[in-house]
This record gives sequence, structure tokens and C-alpha cells, in this order.
Amino acid sequence: MLGAMEIDRRLFSGMLPAAAMPAPARDQISLAAWSLSRSFFQAKRWTNLELPRIVREEFGIGALEFVNQFFENPSMRYLNQLRKNGAQHGVKFVRIMVDDEGNMAAVDRKERMEAAVAHRKWVDIAHYLGCRDIRCNMRGGPPDWKHDADLTKRAGESFRDLLDYSKASGLDIVIENHGGSSSDPGVLSRLMKEVNDPRFGTLPDFGNVNPGDDHYSAMRQLLPWAKGVSVKGMWKLDKTHQEYDLDKMIGMVRDSGFHGYWGIESSMGNQRRVPGQPPPPAPPADELWRLDLEGVRLTKAAIVKGVPGAV
Repeated sequence: MLGAMEIDRRLFSGMLPAAAMPAPARDQISLAAWSLSRSFFQAKRWTNLELPRIVREEFGIGALEFVNQFFENPSMRYLNQLRKNGAQHGVKFVRIMVDDEGNMAAVDRKERMEAAVAHRKWVDIAHYLGCRDIRCNMRGGPPDWKHDADLTKRAGESFRDLLDYSKASGLDIVIENHGGSSSDPGVLSRLMKEVNDPRFGTLPDFGNVNPGDDHYSAMRQLLPWAKGVSVKGMWKLDKTHQEYDLDKMIGMVRDSGFHGYWGIESSMGNQRRVPGQPPPPAPPADELWRLDLEGVRLTKAAIVKGVPGAV
């Protein structure tokens, strides 16, 4: 019996795309759906099925990066409608960012291999939608992961299992620097070498570094394995950028020789929670939507400025 949301590949007989979407011939701009997360979770402004229209009509962007948390019910009927919507609006599907499917580096082998199996359904869904890859998280083991000598060895085992499963589909598996051990570029570099598979790579995120680490140095270490970049635009209400120089970061990645999808993952006016204090009140729904849209537009403008020819 199939687990929750598990897709029976027999249903796809004769229907699956022949292969995953090939790498773009030129630099292209994509939208990571997480850029609109506040207007999804807090304002209930849109649904996942509407994203192809929003990406095209609001931003003039032709490529989309899904987030698995936004999929309402990925039945065959639902996925067919999503594919239809993408074709109608001329939007390609790049990847699915996968969260909350277990700890791929858990100390307990049973736990981490269960996480690898839990990701399989997203490989199947991404393949059916014509994506290039799924983005996973590594997570970690003990709280003191900096002194966990077996961390990358354990993670390597579970990711090799997932890569073996994804081989038939041609999909890549990528990891984003996304908190804790996975935001340590040294850890991710060692993991890339441990697995040593051309279909295994990184999705360097401009903003996700551990406290005290340098954004630019972290990106340089992750770029050799990059299968995309996550251009994190963190905008203040006055339209200035915070934490790092976004133009400098884009130029550094461009000059490294990277070519592919420049994924917008933006926020605007998103106040950080102060430890020990209640969270700041959320703006009204219409304001959240406006801020999400403005953050994407500002980040797109920065990419267009810094990456000549990107579309």
C-alpha cells in the first residue's frame, strides 16, 4: 500500500516527460514561491494552482520554483491542472523545494532512511511536472553538529539512496544552505565530495549563513557545485537592502562563471522577531500582498541590472 501522498508510478505509464527539464541555454530568472509565503500563510491570497498565472502576469517571469508546503492535494487531477496552467501561461517548472520530510542526517539509521524514502514522492511529482530537481535539507544530528565527525557520512548514505531512486527520472537532487549544519559551507562541501555524484549539487542561498559567517565567503565555497542560486532579497520598507550588498553578491556569482536559473527569494518589510518578545503584528492582508509583490520586483530589477541578458 502506498504511503500518504505516495505516487504509484504505474499511473504514470506513458505519461511521464521523457526526461527532466534540461539546463537553460542562457541565464534565466525564476521565482521561488517562498517569496510570496506571507501572503499565502497569513493573507490566504493565492493557491499553488494560481502561481503560473501570478508569475507571468505580475512579474513577467517564465520559470517557477515550487515549495511542497503550498501543494494542497497533489492527486493526478491536481497535477494535470498545474501542468495545464503552466503551459497556458508559458511558465516552466524548475524545482520543488522540499521541507518537513525528515532528518537526512539523523544519528538513527532507520530515521534517516525513512526520510530518504519520504522524499521519493516529491521526486515523482517533480518528474511529472517536468522539473529539473528537488531541493532538500540536510539537517543534522546532535545539537553540537560542529563536532559531529560522522555527520556527512550519515547524510551521504541517505542522499545516495535518494539519488539512486531518482536516477530513472533524470532529476537532480540539490541541497540549500538552510540552517545549522547545512548552512556551514565546509559541511556541504565535504558532503558533495562524500557523495561525488554529478546529479548532486548545491542551491547556494545568498542570505542563509550561520551567525558570524561571511555571506560572500560562504557563497564562494558553495558555487562549485551550484545547480542554481537563490537570490535572497531582504528589503527594508525604504527599498534599501539589508545584511549584505546584493549587487556585489550578484556580481560575484556572475563573475564566477555561473550560468543557469537565478531564483528570486525575496521579502520586504519583514521584521525579525526579538528573542523574548512577542512577534510584531502582521500587516493587513492587502499590505502583505503588496509587500510580497514589491520585494519580488526589486529583486528582479537587481538581477536584470547585474546579469546582462538574463530573462
